[in-house]
Amino acid sequence: MSSTSTRRRRGVLATVAVLVLALALGLVSALGGAPGSGDGKPAARVETPGDTAPPDEDLLALARRDDGDPKALGSPDAPVVLIEYADFQCPFCGKFARDTEPELIEKYVESGVLRIEWRDFPIFGEESENAARAGYAAGRQGRFWEFHKLAFGEERKTNSGHFAEDELVEMAGEAGVEDLGKFRSDMESDAAGKAIERDSREGYELGVTSTPAFLVNDRPILGAQPTEVFTDAVEDAKKAAEAHGK
Repeated sequence: MSSTSTRRRRGVLATVAVLVLALALGLVSALGGAPGSGDGKPAARVETPGDTAPPDEDLLALARRDDGDPKALGSPDAPVVLIEYADFQCPFCGKFARDTEPELIEKYVESGVLRIEWRDFPIFGEESENAARAGYAAGRQGRFWEFHKLAFGEERKTNSGHFAEDELVEMAGEAGVEDLGKFRSDMESDAAGKAIERDSREGYELGVTSTPAFLVNDRPILGAQPTEVFTDAVEDAKKAAEAHGK
């Protein structure tokens, strides 16, 4: 990479970090709610450069668009990619998975507009790491999203044994993973650790410090915001992609 490209990318990452901080301070409280939103109304939308400027190519390039990626849903050619940095023990990641993601899948993924790409960002300790490894192992047998649904199917107390190894093997069986011996082996493999490290490093380089954190093309969103925040972001990203010939 040239020195010019390196400086530009550092500038982009610094900008995203500021935006994430702004979102954290302006939209999301420490408990995951929006200040001043006790009346149930959605938090005010934060304008970002992606709203008025051409889409940022460095941020768009974070979408891997790998055909056959077991931790992605939707067409690799979708005009909009939502990247989620998440922890299986994060209660607000679970809220997004239960309350918002199904609607996005039905409305946008199935129509070819949206692709969702998962990134492991385990921050709540050993069981978060275990669960991330289990998700990787389930994906190796094509059952990541079935595992994802079970893992987020209900709220669970953090580090309470729900994601201990034996519990995860049982969960994998319920998710339809056929070879549980291979599942255990994949879960404990160096490849699993490297995949999780890659995802986490990507998030940290963007300034992510809490979960869930999202990129919708080049627009950052922090927290389990109301569904309309995500649908607005997808619609805006779709229009921007069409306007710039993507």
